[in-house]
Amino acid sequence: MENYTYNSPTLQLEALNVSKESVYPVFLLFLFSYLFIIVANVSIAVLIFIDKNLHQPMYLLFCNLPFNDILGNSILLPRLLIDMLRPPSELFISYYECVVQAFTTHMFGTTSNTVLMIMAFDRYVAISNPLRYNTIMTSKMVMKLTVSAWGVAFALVGILLGLTIRLNRCRTMIRNPSCDNASLFKLSCESVLINNIYGLTFTVVLLTSSIGCMVITYTKITVVCLTSNSKSLNSKALKTCSTHLVVFLVIVLCGMSNIALHRFPQYSEYRKLSSILFHIVPGSLNPIIYGVQSKEIRNFLFKLFQSKKVLPSL
Repeated sequence: MENYTYNSPTLQLEALNVSKESVYPVFLLFLFSYLFIIVANVSIAVLIFIDKNLHQPMYLLFCNLPFNDILGNSILLPRLLIDMLRPPSELFISYYECVVQAFTTHMFGTTSNTVLMIMAFDRYVAISNPLRYNTIMTSKMVMKLTVSAWGVAFALVGILLGLTIRLNRCRTMIRNPSCDNASLFKLSCESVLINNIYGLTFTVVLLTSSIGCMVITYTKITVVCLTSNSKSLNSKALKTCSTHLVVFLVIVLCGMSNIALHRFPQYSEYRKLSSILFHIVPGSLNPIIYGVQSKEIRNFLFKLFQSKKVLPSL
């Protein structure tokens, strides 16, 4: 048994605590949620790509969110749906697949924050320097901001998982229906002090940076609006910034609840559900919030549906 459990290439996942009567309703709920996330986010991305009126820095930067939502949910939900139909004794996953899943999960959360930070910068430039907006937010600047958002997230998460995979493992049970960094380093019997220190630093730096960026940006935007007599500017600021702020709050609240529940083992079932909702809720709400708010997207969809109603007579 010692030889099997020490650095075992196969791990076991802990199933969701769902009654037999609720398995299929919950399965269908997660399935339809996943399908909606894919269809809605792909549709928004394709719409922005094909409509030249949407080839603006705000929408091009926003395209990072649909891509992130699709990637993050596609790694988690299909595997979760398959596992829900298996008996708990058969929920095995390879160590390497578990690491990939954990990496993707943390990339999803981190990139959501970094993308919203660069979008906040775009909104600040658009409102505080509207005349210089096109000069500042060039295609080159949009590319730099996008690469920075993904690059910073990749580096932070890479170090996080790198510190974990160096550890020897003496356990095989992942106390979660999916893999994340905390579940992985809890498999080790070695000291995980460095992991805890970096994980805490990682969380504090990310949240402090993103929240600080939002506070500073929106404070400056508020000052610009208060000192301006332009009703159109204030209306534009209210529409675009409220949407951005709602998306940010959804992601932060989902992320913080998931992190907090890891510190309370007695709420393990809530932690499991929270880890799933952390992917589903932002992925479902982002396209809805931006689709409803954006006048350009609404107009495009309206024209699209209107054109479909005009059928050639047979």
